[in-house]
Amino acid sequence: MRYGIVLFTSDRGIAPAVAAAAAERAGLDSFYVPEHTHIPVKRESPHPHTGDSSLPDDRYMRTLDPWVALATAASVTTRIRLATAVALPVESDPITLAKTIASLDHLSGGRVTLGAGFGWNVDELTDHGVPGAKRRTVLREYLEAMRALWTDDEASYAGEFVSFGPSWAWPKPAQAHIPVLIGAGGTEKTFKWIARSADGWITTPYEVDITDQVATLQAIWRDAGRRGAPEVVALGGRPDPDRLAHLASIGVTEVVFGLPDRAADDVAAWIGRLGERLGLQPR
Repeated sequence: MRYGIVLFTSDRGIAPAVAAAAAERAGLDSFYVPEHTHIPVKRESPHPHTGDSSLPDDRYMRTLDPWVALATAASVTTRIRLATAVALPVESDPITLAKTIASLDHLSGGRVTLGAGFGWNVDELTDHGVPGAKRRTVLREYLEAMRALWTDDEASYAGEFVSFGPSWAWPKPAQAHIPVLIGAGGTEKTFKWIARSADGWITTPYEVDITDQVATLQAIWRDAGRRGAPEVVALGGRPDPDRLAHLASIGVTEVVFGLPDRAADDVAAWIGRLGERLGLQPR
């Protein structure tokens, strides 16, 4: 089982490049960042944790662009995977986003993982012209269109929300297949979507006992005719050995720990201690 960290990026606190470099030195496998383009002041969408329009953290309104953040991290690392937890692809132009992700993967030597969400903040999606009731369909089309641009010499796509004729688009990603993970509540609807269109699941930070959910995902994956097993990335929690052993036993492939909102030196030290607690070899 792999281990990573997620930095709730903002315009204060530790810089993404500093955190990623510290994580790589500590022996961690992955570095995740989130995305919100903006937060409308007046919203009808309740936050999944608070249950109303209040936000649990002011960094929601201060989040850095994920791809710029990961590019800075790529420039100071050589091994650690560069990932999002989660990005909101439907809030960008799919052709431009495909180019951005392909460029990052090319320049980083094939280290990108796209963790994507459907978007709990429907008001945010609305400002981008995305119908809230159609956000799963829009994301599916975006991913299909981007995969065409990443793999085909002459790419084209025709959908309800994305459409373009035969086109050239380079660079191609260094990876033959960029992993796509979906960060969303662990429901049967989500798992069927993943089995059709993605490579795995990122839990929400508020889901603790995921034993039954992982089993459901694995069954739906098999029923859909998918080979192997889905990736399962568990967010949140402490590095408790018994808990980690249990997660590994049920098929979790990676555990990602959230960084504290502290001064940069404190966070870097925290990352080092995390690697020691996990028994990782510093590099």
